Amino acid sequence: MYKVLLVDDEFIILDGIASVVDWEAIGTQLIGTAQNGVEAFEIVKRELPDIIISDIRMPGMDGLQLLAAVRELYPDISFIMLTGFSEFDYAKTAMQYRVNHYLLKPCSEETIVEALTEVVRRKRENDDNDHFVQSIKYGLERALPHAKEQFLKELVTNKTYGVKEWQYFGQLFDLQFHSQRVRLLLVEIEGEHEYEHLFAVKNIAKDLFHHSILSSTLGNHVLLLMEEKLSEEELFERIDAIRSTFMKYYRLDLTAALSEPGELSHVRRLYTQTIDCLNHRFYLGEGSLITERDISVQGDAVKREFQFEPERLVMLIKAGHWADAEIELHHMFQEMARLRFDIEDTKSYIIQIFMEIIRLCAPVQMKDHLDKLPSFIANSTLQSFQQFVMMIAQEITLDRYDRNRRKQSQMVQAVKHIVQTRYSDEMLTLQKIADEIYMNPDYIGKMFKKETGEKFTNYVMNVRIQKALEQIERGDYITIATLAEVVGFGDNCPYFSKVFKKFTGFSPSEYRKSSS
Repeated sequence: MYKVLLVDDEFIILDGIASVVDWEAIGTQLIGTAQNGVEAFEIVKRELPDIIISDIRMPGMDGLQLLAAVRELYPDISFIMLTGFSEFDYAKTAMQYRVNHYLLKPCSEETIVEALTEVVRRKRENDDNDHFVQSIKYGLERALPHAKEQFLKELVTNKTYGVKEWQYFGQLFDLQFHSQRVRLLLVEIEGEHEYEHLFAVKNIAKDLFHHSILSSTLGNHVLLLMEEKLSEEELFERIDAIRSTFMKYYRLDLTAALSEPGELSHVRRLYTQTIDCLNHRFYLGEGSLITERDISVQGDAVKREFQFEPERLVMLIKAGHWADAEIELHHMFQEMARLRFDIEDTKSYIIQIFMEIIRLCAPVQMKDHLDKLPSFIANSTLQSFQQFVMMIAQEITLDRYDRNRRKQSQMVQAVKHIVQTRYSDEMLTLQKIADEIYMNPDYIGKMFKKETGEKFTNYVMNVRIQKALEQIERGDYITIATLAEVVGFGDNCPYFSKVFKKFTGFSPSEYRKSSS
């Protein structure tokens, strides 16, 4: 509904028009009446009508003065002026203020309705046009950021885009670049993240770079194009500020690749440069700023093959020697970091060594380790690869150590059992036991000493003397020669007596007398 204010100094005309017109039927609402311009102007300021129907000749502030005052403050209010034949000069003055209609007094209901209907129609058309323009403007404002993003994507990937396209879209997007020298910044978010995080990186960058930049998301990366206006030190400071601000709010780190400065016509080459730089995140680690200087090969050294033999590492893991295996692995990763081969070649070497390591564990564990590998191949840095491989290698090595310890303990217990049951055999030797259990006698002797703290021969002698003491303490009356033979000394009675005295401090005869 359009609001109408009716103004006339003659009450009869005022009341007549107010009562005879079906305001609602023509899409209007009568919000008030006034009998002079001063009163009408106060209502205008308070109610803001859309249409004013006013007489031209009124005391105080007449219709033309009201028209002028309203037009100055509220130019969109429409006017229908009521005039007589003798007031034609007034009508000419009113035309200067773009009056919508002039009605000659006296006016019929039909004439007023017809004029109002025409004014309402025009206002609706204007409102519709304004609404259409506003909707177009709103749509453009919403589409503009996406259009800018798409333009940047095309600029760095489409061979047909060049300086001409830049000039056209630069004007369209009002890009205030004063030169053709630009740099590209490619940013990757470390860790699990959502699309809103990419959007946040773009907004932070726009806030921190006070000159024009273009930004876009390409896959999991944010790409920024900026004019080369800052010194390298200032540029590095701004990039570090992006990283620290993002870390503050999202607790996620950023890795960035910065191109060298170049002409707009070379922007695709600059983009390729940033991709190459970002790939070297594999060697340089997460949370770094990588430039062409960081990845350039120093000198003219010819690329060498990676020299690492996994046999020693596998042997150390099998043996359960983690300290030595850890040193070998550290050396391997240090060499990879130093040589900086093609990243795919380095990953291939790591995978080969990884496979050698996990072959040493049980099939179920091997499958678990293999299931973790794809994500590391795709996203890991050399440092995180090292942590991953070292963790699994340590787990397998310590498991091997425990298993070896158990085997050694079982082997030593088996040797002890043989000695305990066959101590009377004067031919019982470490070699003889080793032959029976199919093991190396030197290895058995070493493991026996490690497990028990004493040599095998000392243990055998100790068992034989203990058995002799048990015989004497039981009161079995047998000769010393017989006792020596029973406990494994054969017919060498003097040697038995000598060993017995060394262990107990007494000869066999003295010990028998003291215990009786």
